[in-house]
Amino acid sequence: MSDKLFPLSLSQLLRWILEEEKSGQIFGFVRELFWQPRPDDPFRLERYGRILETPVGVAAGPHTQLAQNIVSAYLMGARYIELKTVQTLDELDVPKPCIDAEDEGYNVEWSQELRLEQSFNEYLNAWILLHVLRHKFGWGKSGGDSGFIFNMSVGYNLEGILKPNVQGFLSRMQNCEEEKDAKIQEIRPIYPEIDEIEIPNRISDNVTLSTMHGCPPDEIEQIARYLMEAKGLHTTVKLNPTLLGKNEVREL
Repeated sequence: MSDKLFPLSLSQLLRWILEEEKSGQIFGFVRELFWQPRPDDPFRLERYGRILETPVGVAAGPHTQLAQNIVSAYLMGARYIELKTVQTLDELDVPKPCIDAEDEGYNVEWSQELRLEQSFNEYLNAWILLHVLRHKFGWGKSGGDSGFIFNMSVGYNLEGILKPNVQGFLSRMQNCEEEKDAKIQEIRPIYPEIDEIEIPNRISDNVTLSTMHGCPPDEIEQIARYLMEAKGLHTTVKLNPTLLGKNEVREL
């Protein structure tokens, strides 16, 4: 197995989906396993002012970098998609996968399999594909919402988040109109019904902050304030439990 990710174009992915769906499956998952939302599902909830069809999702990791993986998770019922954490250092040569738990578990920090430009492209591809699938399967509206949420994840310190490449990523995730329109032009010959679908220009208005082990609490607070106040993003902070201190961690 290769330790590198090879992104496909939106048109390649859509052709693959439409062709395979004729035989009752997508990316190898049979249609009988697809989770279909219903308006009366008792576990529906609201998050960030939007409907979430299930509280189930996938956490940030190498698996949430590629569009086809996000589509597969969605078809299996995931509706809260925490996208792979992005960072300013996006040309690193580190052991992959970043988490290897075949025997003992090891986590390689500062992992980044794709460039930031590629990451944005994958997330936009997935954003469009999920709206296409909702249209194709007639899963309809969820109170005016798409029923799923893309949750950005950024790291790993304030200096890095303020770098131009991360700033550009955040801006386009909040307004992807130009890039989205170009991709719609690309797939219109493959799926002409694309013009019937309302696909928002904002991929995400929320973010999870991931910081390194040992990141000072005051810097974590600085970053969280920046994301909320300067960027206007709904913000979740992942806190390393060791910040609680040895005694409380042991008790937990």
